[in-house]
Amino acid sequence: MSDEQPSNEDTAPLSWGPPSDDPRGEQGWLPPREQTPPHQWTPPGPAPSGRYGPYAAPYGERPTYPPPGTQPYPVQHRPPPSSRDRFPGWLWPVVAAVALVIGVIGGVFGGAVYENLHGSSTDGQLGGGLADSGAVSKAPLPAGNHSVAAVAQRLLPSTIQVLAQYQGRKDGATGSGFVLDRSGHYITNNHVVADAVEHDGPIEIVDEKGDTYAATVVGRSPTYDLAVLYVKHGPRLPPASLGTERILRVGDQVVAFGSPLGLSSTVTAGIVSALDRPVTTSDSASDSSYINAVQTDAAINPGNSGGPLVDLMGQVVGVNSAIATTGGSTTGEAGNIGVGFAIPIDQVKITADQILRTGEARYPVIGATVDTGDGSGSGAKILGVSSDGPASKAGLEKGDVVTEVGGQKVSDGIALIVAIRSHQPGDTVTFTVHRGSSLMSVRITLGSQVG
Repeated sequence: MSDEQPSNEDTAPLSWGPPSDDPRGEQGWLPPREQTPPHQWTPPGPAPSGRYGPYAAPYGERPTYPPPGTQPYPVQHRPPPSSRDRFPGWLWPVVAAVALVIGVIGGVFGGAVYENLHGSSTDGQLGGGLADSGAVSKAPLPAGNHSVAAVAQRLLPSTIQVLAQYQGRKDGATGSGFVLDRSGHYITNNHVVADAVEHDGPIEIVDEKGDTYAATVVGRSPTYDLAVLYVKHGPRLPPASLGTERILRVGDQVVAFGSPLGLSSTVTAGIVSALDRPVTTSDSASDSSYINAVQTDAAINPGNSGGPLVDLMGQVVGVNSAIATTGGSTTGEAGNIGVGFAIPIDQVKITADQILRTGEARYPVIGATVDTGDGSGSGAKILGVSSDGPASKAGLEKGDVVTEVGGQKVSDGIALIVAIRSHQPGDTVTFTVHRGSSLMSVRITLGSQVG
């Protein structure tokens, strides 16, 4: 038995240019005409008034005053001088050059400030999350595309192989992944890199050309079996287009990419076999990942883990994570039997955004323990409720049987956990509950936990 989580519950640019006003006002200075006696020149009066005075020159030039011992001859009024009259012709190239230099410097400085404010750092985190990372959502192929080959040509450059230490062996774990954005981030499964992270082992990515780069883990989610990798100054690979599984229908064609059995850049094709399939990726309740999965018959084998599942428009609709075995488990250790499972891309985007912003992922909980061993299909039995959890506050009790979550039927404990985790922390969800012979609705505001 298990609870509803793996262990016990589920923010006016400045501009520069020469002064816009004519520093001489509407009057320019003219030299005095030659006069005849008895007129006589007199010493100049007080210094002209105003910001620069009527004889001020453009910014950066020395002001020109009348010759000493003279007084300017009054001039007639005339229309304001044009811009060509205000400044000598040679000044415009100088102004343009200075503005260009200032613009370049300002751009570099502004970029640095922006990057600092948005929390970019060497560990791959981004304060703006997925929105600021350069992720792509536009479909690269038309909706009417029916060519798997066209999809392969688009996605192979965006697919990577992941090599991670496992049980002391440098390349003991081999998985797959894809380019998340233009900032050096990649998506893979948590189970591919978990051992390497726990033992501070090396992690590498290999691109389509076979070039290898050291990678670090920005953050990971055992709950959703996802990890975000980061390669600083890595290859400039095209990001995969992130779609949505909400447009999928059973029977739609999909294409799986990855490195099954270490065979890099492998492409397989199939269809969507089922949607919203509740599965768990481990036999151990302590480290299980519960997935509301996209099921496919595209061939998925060990090594495909973390690779993209793609529709015919070339958009990622899921992350290949598990395969069914004849023993009934969903692990990555057996061969393909035509029953594979992918984490829906909408959940991938949510988890990746959380990791990019904070370095960790969060999942919703209700604060209750549920029975995951009951396969009767009659609902999810509540085995215990924490005193200060959301379930307790909403009135859920031990012994209650949950049969629906948000209008979605729940057949057992695993289905309950998956249904809860398809929502987000803070959501208020209606639970349909059987308590003895009574049927009731309970509204629960989901809590939050890191994982």
